[in-house]
Amino acid sequence: QRAKNDCLANNSTLKTHSSAFLLFLEANPSKVEVNALSQMFHQLSPPFHLLHLSFTVISLIFFILPASSSAGDEPYIKCGRTFECGDMQNLSYPFWGDPQAYYCGLPEFQLECQSGFPVIHINSERFRVLKIDHENHILRLTRLDLYNSTCPSRFMNTTLTYLFSYTPNFGNLTLFYGCSSVSPALSPNKFSCHKNKTSSENGYFSIGSIPTDGDLGKCNNSITVPVLQTAVKDLEDNITSLNQVLDDGFEVNWITDNTACSECIGSGGRCGYNSSYFRPICFCPDRPYLMRCPAPPDTTDRESKSDIGNRILIAAAMFGVCSIVVIAVVVCFSRRKSILNISIVFWKKKTNVQNVEAFLEKCGSFAPKSYSYSDVKKITDSFKDKLGEGGYGSVYRGKLRDGRLVAVKVLSKSKGNGEEFVNEVASISRTSHVNIVTLLGFCFEGSKRALIYEFMPNGSLEKYIYDENQLKKIPSLGWERIYHIAIGIAQGLEYLHRGCNTQILHLDIKPSNILLDQDFCPKISDFGLAKLCPRKQSTMSMFGARGTVGYIAPEVFSRNFGVVSHKSDVYSYGMMILEMVGGRKNIDTRFGCSSETYFPHWVYKRLELEEDLKLQRTVNKAGEEVARKMILVGLWCIQTDPANRPSMNRVVDMLEGSHEALAVPPKPFPSSPNRTPASASMTLSPSISQDTDKSFLSQ
Repeated sequence: QRAKNDCLANNSTLKTHSSAFLLFLEANPSKVEVNALSQMFHQLSPPFHLLHLSFTVISLIFFILPASSSAGDEPYIKCGRTFECGDMQNLSYPFWGDPQAYYCGLPEFQLECQSGFPVIHINSERFRVLKIDHENHILRLTRLDLYNSTCPSRFMNTTLTYLFSYTPNFGNLTLFYGCSSVSPALSPNKFSCHKNKTSSENGYFSIGSIPTDGDLGKCNNSITVPVLQTAVKDLEDNITSLNQVLDDGFEVNWITDNTACSECIGSGGRCGYNSSYFRPICFCPDRPYLMRCPAPPDTTDRESKSDIGNRILIAAAMFGVCSIVVIAVVVCFSRRKSILNISIVFWKKKTNVQNVEAFLEKCGSFAPKSYSYSDVKKITDSFKDKLGEGGYGSVYRGKLRDGRLVAVKVLSKSKGNGEEFVNEVASISRTSHVNIVTLLGFCFEGSKRALIYEFMPNGSLEKYIYDENQLKKIPSLGWERIYHIAIGIAQGLEYLHRGCNTQILHLDIKPSNILLDQDFCPKISDFGLAKLCPRKQSTMSMFGARGTVGYIAPEVFSRNFGVVSHKSDVYSYGMMILEMVGGRKNIDTRFGCSSETYFPHWVYKRLELEEDLKLQRTVNKAGEEVARKMILVGLWCIQTDPANRPSMNRVVDMLEGSHEALAVPPKPFPSSPNRTPASASMTLSPSISQDTDKSFLSQ
């Protein structure tokens, strides 16, 4: 009745504002503003505030959103243009080059236009691009220093990255330089190397790689160069010359998964790449999307007056419906509120209890001890000593009846029907390992949920490994201790992957989830995102990315990189131990846009060029060996292709072995992550942490 009276009292005001609104639309059909609508309804009585909100939302839907979507996203426009260099035209993704932006192609496929021909960099070597076959993914290349020349700028063999492989039409030539004597077999294969206009020297070539047996003579240098197999045959038959064979170059396939790009193009988008997260991206007219553009609305860029009239009629109709619904809700809400709340709470409680009871029944005698909420209050002395908090809730210091100190994690909220709570209890209750934190009990009483862990007096690894923490007078860990902590974490993960009856994928390995006991023995904690996987099942399906940005494996973001498996934990572990060595976050914006912004890229370059690692911490000879070993292991662990990453038992062997036995891995990432434009930012899944939720099962 009150709502009815309000409606009658404000009827004339509503009509006045509605007329003004219609006149405003007719005069300014393309400039509808929310503020104007807000002022129109500001004078209405409180029961109509919900109507005000409904009308505003309708206005947004029917007028503002279509106008904004027609503008076009800048990366969408830029990446829709092809580029050219010399005779090569219509160059496009995965290649990019001036004037295209860097996000329009894969980082390793940048083409530089030099003197009318494109040049690509592969493994620190420059190659002239002779031909690009987009349909078959074939590149024809030749070494830039050997084009129209037989004198290399550096005596280095030609090597490729994991993004390229030789085609079947592949052969080798070995060129010898600085020879004081040669075998009779090489004598006929003589050529001249003109270093400049005044000096030259003789060289010799052999077909194929350097033979392992036989005496070829005494030469100072040699290089092996890939060429076309057909050209090698012509050279053997004296149909062509060495210079021509080198100029004809060789062919490679580029190895990229075009699934995402094809799907993007099919939906009307333009392919691109987000180098911050090493994944393809689809630029659409309104904004970037992960895989494909949404279906376009059935609208045109310019609407006729009749279209606008139809929109006004629809909006008015929806306004009337919303008015009736709101009035009905106001009348019924007070009567139904208590009944509705009781029903929802009972349903949720019943579902959650069923989940937990089902889990406890499976665990049998291995189930952890259950505590009541009153027990939890006694253990924590009514939550007196708070250790920390995060997105999951808060952690308190407590003491059991037997005198043992514990950390009590009280959950403030839980995903779904207690999924994260059940995950953590189910996962950790199956474990028993020196490098896994021990779950002593739990509480599940109505909406009250808590986990009771052994207390870790030295806190999390996070507060010790970053150099910035030294300003807070937190003592730095020595290299020997860092090394043993890295091995301990690796052994804990090896146990989760192989030592349990059910394989456990942690899926959130990071420094804040590694706790340290009184002896600085590391213990893996926080199993809220963990997944159980049968031993015979090597991979698993998973909806939605989960984990913490900076540590998530590429395949967790996009299935184009592979499937989620125990190798996803290996990737996170690799990123973490690189931070342990570097004493900094892997992505550190304090360095601006320099090469030091992304530590794995920076340190790989130094290893590749055999330069001093220049770590910020004091490093003696023993520490340098430990640092180099951990860096090499970390780089192997963060290989983009999961198949190229070692298993955790192999990681343990690598860490415990000699650093001299470890080879430098292939470059594990397409490029350092340049700062992504705001227009290319992605919306992350709720399961992805921005690393603000800290694990405080300790002081």
